[in-house]
Amino acid sequence: MIAVVGGGITGLTLGWELEKRGADYVVLEAGSRPGGVIRSAEVEGRILDWGPQRARLTSGITRIVEEVGLKDEVVEAPSGLDLFVYRAGRLRAVPFSPGAFLSSDIVSLPGKLRMVLEPFTAGADPDERVSEYFTRKVGRELYETLIAPLYGGLYGSDPAEMRVGLSLIHVLREFGVRRSLLLPLLRRGGKVVPPAACTFHGGMHSLPRSLAARLGQRLRLDAPVRCVREAGSGWALELDGEVIEAESVVLTAPAPVTAHLLSEVAPRAAEKVASLRYNPLAVVHLHAETDLRGLGFQVAFSEPDLALRGVTYNDSLFGRENLYTAYLGGARHPEVSDMPAEVLAERAKKEFKACTGFDSRPLSVEHERMPAWDISWSALQGLSLPAGLRVAANWWSRPGLPGRLAEAERTARALTGAPVRDEAHA
Repeated sequence: MIAVVGGGITGLTLGWELEKRGADYVVLEAGSRPGGVIRSAEVEGRILDWGPQRARLTSGITRIVEEVGLKDEVVEAPSGLDLFVYRAGRLRAVPFSPGAFLSSDIVSLPGKLRMVLEPFTAGADPDERVSEYFTRKVGRELYETLIAPLYGGLYGSDPAEMRVGLSLIHVLREFGVRRSLLLPLLRRGGKVVPPAACTFHGGMHSLPRSLAARLGQRLRLDAPVRCVREAGSGWALELDGEVIEAESVVLTAPAPVTAHLLSEVAPRAAEKVASLRYNPLAVVHLHAETDLRGLGFQVAFSEPDLALRGVTYNDSLFGRENLYTAYLGGARHPEVSDMPAEVLAERAKKEFKACTGFDSRPLSVEHERMPAWDISWSALQGLSLPAGLRVAANWWSRPGLPGRLAEAERTARALTGAPVRDEAHA
């Protein structure tokens, strides 16, 4: 028996990968619904998402969408939508080719000329801060305007508090970056063309909901694990009034929950996991009648007074009329965690208008937290767990939906070593 603790997207996908391999398993979710941070609901006739607003149709996403029968539910964003950065009173389109960069107003002429030096700068040092790396590679203006909001926005973090070896090095390797950032891009023709953005007719929660349906009784909701302890050659998981025995346990829960479950069986590991920082975010859905068209915008780090970090244009992305999702807070504005909903709503309205010029009306306000992937992740170096205990979570390895799916498949393969059963694709 393999016990998976946590019914977020990682735990559900891991369950599905184990199902395809014919394993004996159970997925235990403490809450009453699957999906973790991925949540969708209809408000005033429109689908609102909390957590990720969209996915990218990578090969991994495409595969699992087909496997769980969601292909006909996919909604793709129109091609050619711009991404913007708010800086110095204006929204400025992010250039995705050298020609567009040279003709854009994203940074000044000196900021553009600074890029000429980039191939002559040294490669990444795993011990340096992410902000230091990008600043010495491309200059402070381009870093603060473009890279800091786009890269830091993935985690709600400040790259000045992130270390290259902990959060960036795997991205550089994936894109073939050794010394120069610019040369690999030019070798690819100078253009960055990411996979198409997508969601589902019922919102992003359609994916975990479909996975949950495929798992059937193997997924147990309202089943909080209170304690994990050794039991002979395996493990015992204590639930309310019940004990489940398993040969292997995979913890996919958030770091604080995982630390609690490890406290008795691996106290040193628990202490390390408990030290990981999470960044506070406020997610405010807005109704606004605008002529904005694009993916959305991020706020440059040269605008420190704005708590607004970015806005997703759900209207032009997926036809959700007059809907915009604003994110406030992160590492640079942790005070949002203490702001009541009505204060956050007014702040979101004010800063949305400052950036776009349009009035808005709040539809929903939620407080969220996300793994920071900052220097506190140094605590995980050298972490070891007893045999039969594993971790697979968005704070453990590469975050983002593609990273979650890849880790789930990798973990299932390591646990079973069995080939995928063809009939599971039916």
